[in-house]
Amino acid sequence: MTKNSKVVDVGGVKMGGDNPVRIQSMTNTKTEDVKATVAQILRLEEAGCELVRCTVPTMEAACALKEIKKQIHIPLIADIHFDYKLAIAAIENGADKIRINPGNIGSNEKVKAVVDAAKKANIPIRIGVNSGSLEKDKIEKYGGVTAEGITESALEKIKLIEDMGYDNLVVSIKSSDVLMSIKAHELIAKSTKHPIHVGITEAGTVWAGNIKSAIGIGIILHEGIGDTIRVSLTGDPVEEIYSAKLILKTLGLRKDGVTVVSCPTCGRTNVDLISLANKVEEMVKDIDKPIKVAVMGCVVNGPGEAREADLGIAGGIGEGLLFKKGEIIKKVPEENLLEELKAELDKLV
Repeated sequence: MTKNSKVVDVGGVKMGGDNPVRIQSMTNTKTEDVKATVAQILRLEEAGCELVRCTVPTMEAACALKEIKKQIHIPLIADIHFDYKLAIAAIENGADKIRINPGNIGSNEKVKAVVDAAKKANIPIRIGVNSGSLEKDKIEKYGGVTAEGITESALEKIKLIEDMGYDNLVVSIKSSDVLMSIKAHELIAKSTKHPIHVGITEAGTVWAGNIKSAIGIGIILHEGIGDTIRVSLTGDPVEEIYSAKLILKTLGLRKDGVTVVSCPTCGRTNVDLISLANKVEEMVKDIDKPIKVAVMGCVVNGPGEAREADLGIAGGIGEGLLFKKGEIIKKVPEENLLEELKAELDKLV
């Protein structure tokens, strides 16, 4: 969590201060399609999503929020880009938080109308500034899109809304450039106590986006910056949740969920370790207990190298070993390794 950040309540979920770093995602359904949107949000909930954002590009989408909210169990955030009337309608239809870029909303009068509606409903406003929407004067001042320009833009928008008498805010400054994002977050964290939403925007596919996000979000969080995160991936939003959970676990910020360790394979490997490791990872992804499971390629070093694992398997020639805390439990035919591991895992869970 960001050091000394304020606490903000989003539909009963608190972020900032000493609260855990919250995981969020965004639906990619048409918000107007209530059935499809609810179905996706329920899948996100099951994966561990704590906050969900929906785009609101039309009045129909804004009105759909009311019915969507009735059928889900996590706070609902409305994402508005241009029309201030949609922001107000989203608030009236029960949004627990709204995301706007005041620079895209229009005149100060329009921004104030949104702020007044949020104040009346007592919901937070997330001020979002992306490198792709940086104002021309900032680009000219800093000789291009820079971390300094993004930060200055965000601080101006924070002041604008604070001067309107509202400070129930969350700030987000994003770039697809990882190093620029890191620097911008370092700058903004020194200049505001509002909770910070962290993410690498337009990170890319599940493969490339995960690498960029793990590096960017990981470094930012490790510096003590960030109160909520989204791993932005071009793919199923549920993948964003699994990635976010793993980033937080790797940094020691979350203890829940199974950690799978597996060796990289070598010439000693005599089982289909790659397939086996993938199946184990899939098998444990929805378990929320802090358990470490090892999938090792050979019986020579497997149990010893993975001694700290709660449970593990190590492959041999047509067979393998099942072990617990480095101690061998039994020898198992290769085709039964996964089944035997699951049986032991069920006992632990």
